[in-house]
Amino acid sequence: MEIIQEQEKMVSLPRIGDKAPEFKAVTTQGEVNFPHDYQGEWVILFSHPADFTPVCTSEFITFAHLENKFKNANCNLIGLSIDGLYSHIAWLRTIKEKIEFRGMKNIEVKFPLIEDISMEVAKKYGMIQPGESKTKAVRAVFFIDPKGFIRALIYYPLSLGRNFDEIYRALIAMQTADKFSIATPADWYPGDDVIVSPAGSCSVAEERMTNTDGLDCEDWFFCTKKLDKDTVLSDVLKN
Repeated sequence: MEIIQEQEKMVSLPRIGDKAPEFKAVTTQGEVNFPHDYQGEWVILFSHPADFTPVCTSEFITFAHLENKFKNANCNLIGLSIDGLYSHIAWLRTIKEKIEFRGMKNIEVKFPLIEDISMEVAKKYGMIQPGESKTKAVRAVFFIDPKGFIRALIYYPLSLGRNFDEIYRALIAMQTADKFSIATPADWYPGDDVIVSPAGSCSVAEERMTNTDGLDCEDWFFCTKKLDKDTVLSDVLKN
């Protein structure tokens, strides 16, 4: 019974809409007080299984290569693994000095990488999945908004490298939904039509089907409208 309870505790996951669990930690960029240090900004907090592993190395090169792109979207990157600070430093130096991936080389990882030998942070965020590994964090991705709330989370197994186009797309889609009070359909990218909230009454449903007013309604509950790419990016991205 104690073993089962411990496993359940280890895989306890924060939920969408929850306040991001707070923690203080040592990182490769100094101490962080999370999420207080990032009020007013988006954060992508992500975990990886271990330093000096090939899939993780490919991901860190890619994240570091894209860091300015995320920064322009008012979003900070923070990594975590259950490794010590000196291991982190040695690994990031090796990445910069020796590793090339898909034409990306001499890549310096400037965003913080959390030391979490105690697994304290990993357990708070449900990054330890005993069915996958009891000693390594899975590839978790948490999207945390400027008010410190968890808005989305994605989990990948140890063997599967992340899709960074999707991570960026999800970030921009959530920011667009916040800004324009809309929803985004399947496979949405900036410039595609967006979804208008379903009608909340019979009269509104009838009006939508008889008065288009810039809406394209397939039926009373499924209406879209144009939202051009320049409008999205000028309002969402930093100048």
